Amino acid sequence: MTAVTLPPFIGRQGEQEFLEELWGSGRPELFVLFGRRRVGKTELLQQFCRGRRAVYFLAAQVRSKDNLRAFRDALVEGLGDGAAANVEFPDWTAALSFACEQSRDQRLAIVLDEFPYLCEADKSLPSQLQRFWDTRGKNSTLFLVLCGSQVSFMEREVLAERSPLFGRRTAQKRLQPLGPSEAFPFFPRWSVADRVLAYGILGGMPAYLRRFDDALSLRDNVLRDLLRPEGYLFDEVQFLLRSELTNPTTYNSILAAVARGASRLNDIALQVGVDSPAANKYLSVLRELELVEREVPVTAPDPLRSRRGRYRIADRFIAFHFRHLQPHLSLIHAGRGKRVLEQFVEPDFPRLFDEARVEFVLEHLRREAAEIVGDEVLEAGRFEGAYVRAVGRTVDGGVVAGIVVPEEGDERDLRDELEQLERRFEVPPVKLVYGIGHRPDRPLEVERVPDGELL
Repeated sequence: MTAVTLPPFIGRQGEQEFLEELWGSGRPELFVLFGRRRVGKTELLQQFCRGRRAVYFLAAQVRSKDNLRAFRDALVEGLGDGAAANVEFPDWTAALSFACEQSRDQRLAIVLDEFPYLCEADKSLPSQLQRFWDTRGKNSTLFLVLCGSQVSFMEREVLAERSPLFGRRTAQKRLQPLGPSEAFPFFPRWSVADRVLAYGILGGMPAYLRRFDDALSLRDNVLRDLLRPEGYLFDEVQFLLRSELTNPTTYNSILAAVARGASRLNDIALQVGVDSPAANKYLSVLRELELVEREVPVTAPDPLRSRRGRYRIADRFIAFHFRHLQPHLSLIHAGRGKRVLEQFVEPDFPRLFDEARVEFVLEHLRREAAEIVGDEVLEAGRFEGAYVRAVGRTVDGGVVAGIVVPEEGDERDLRDELEQLERRFEVPPVKLVYGIGHRPDRPLEVERVPDGELL
């Protein structure tokens, strides 16, 4: 039999270290992990389970008895003996109690993946789990993980104050997409420019990034996976919305309006055909799901009360879907994906590249700029300048201007933008010039401009 070669596990170093820390505590742990589908929760947990005493169980949308039998089989496989082979668990209290017994002499990890499916089949499960944890779990060495892709369900039924499980979790993590630089290792055979553009299309969802094959061109991947009805990513956004929202119709229209450039509440409401209070409610839900964000300029005097906030789609792939797939569904279903690529998508590559480049700049400002600036960057955000594309505020009240030099520009614009920042913050900004280079291990080139010089 030919050995199966597993793809390399990319990224998530911080999350892996955190899980190792929890495991090493020796204490009973009830860890809640949640996040959007395709963000890599299952891969992270399976990676964690390898090489240690662990039972990984992926729930299905079946009756509770069927899931209990499947969990029993997972116990047999994970524990490496037949102790549970002939057991019929009447409910989850019995199943978890059995698992708890197995952790008496040696630590045991139990992962319940897609926990919402278990709750759909047995509405009493959160209450059962509460009783189990209060009476047995918290006095054991069990390492119990509840994982789910339905973000709203996990927040409402597991973490919220009204949940029976409120206060029982010992740690929680909402898994976020990978950052721009973390997406680079997925495409080792591509040029730096193509990797940046791939991030501009796919964003940081590991399952999407892994789908693109760098043995093919970026163009061919877009045609194969996005611009044909059979493509792996063609209907992904609709799957996501249907899994989170009871009726996604108006949410689709809201996202389409924002993708077209509507960024103010009233403009979005007008385009969708609803009143502003209704649009605000829909946007609030999308913000909770982290599909949309409201950005207030870093330069706003009072960000919490500012009315200058603008809405934008928070995920690059969702933005791509509503810009380039949804408006051309008829053509794509008619087999004209190549025409969509040539006529609508490829002409927008420069904008996609530029938007991705700004994401790299923001990532650097938040994570690494302190080493160059000499002060921690407290927050960073976009700046709509011709040269200054991002701005960071430092702990000590300073300001950092993230500059991307345009191919054709007038340096008078740069002077005006820098003067605007100095008037707002009453200190001259530290100037960092950014560009995309050619080194895959360090794609973003950064240079600090000496004080007193423009560039």
